[in-house]
Amino acid sequence: MEIVSYAVTAALAYLLGSIPTGFIVAQVKGVDIRAVGSGNIGATNVLRTLGKPAGILVLLVDMLKGWLAVVVLTRLVLGAFGLTANGAAREVDEIIAGIGAILGHNYTCWLQFKGGKGIATSAGVLLALVPWALLIIMAIWIVVCVATRYVSLASIFASLALPLASWLTHESLTKVIVTAAMAVLAIYKHKGNIRRLLDGTEPRLGQKAEEPK
Repeated sequence: MEIVSYAVTAALAYLLGSIPTGFIVAQVKGVDIRAVGSGNIGATNVLRTLGKPAGILVLLVDMLKGWLAVVVLTRLVLGAFGLTANGAAREVDEIIAGIGAILGHNYTCWLQFKGGKGIATSAGVLLALVPWALLIIMAIWIVVCVATRYVSLASIFASLALPLASWLTHESLTKVIVTAAMAVLAIYKHKGNIRRLLDGTEPRLGQKAEEPK
């Protein structure tokens, strides 16, 4: 029964995470976010292209997707299958939900499996799973972003620090391993940004991104 509940959680979390918030918000304003700026559907490109209110809205909703998947969806699924929402089953279900939501955001089925980089959705997942580790990497993100004005570089540094932050805050070995996998995925999704950082063409915060090629 637990295996079936995990499969249901994974599927529903993926669908929740796959809601393309940035794309929808931009469409409401008559813009295809994939054809402007960096072409990414995430909050940073929406912020650069459509302004602060739209960017903040996308950021918060994308975070909410991750948090809801871990905190609310897991309880609903476990309850539906008559399983206790605590102990090992709960931790596994929460991890599956978090990963499902991030993969849904990064590879949304609604946009030919092309999505965002998953930073905001990952933050929502981390808020539910490892809140103290999230606090540490948020501090790192802020310092790097303020010092360099590169959102991507701040996200990469925060991702690199995530597994260590989880370990320092005494999370379980399972969560340390999972956060390490999340960090690898986040950095992989920034491969284009890494190339632009090395080339000196990555836009800083407040600058418009180049048109996608």
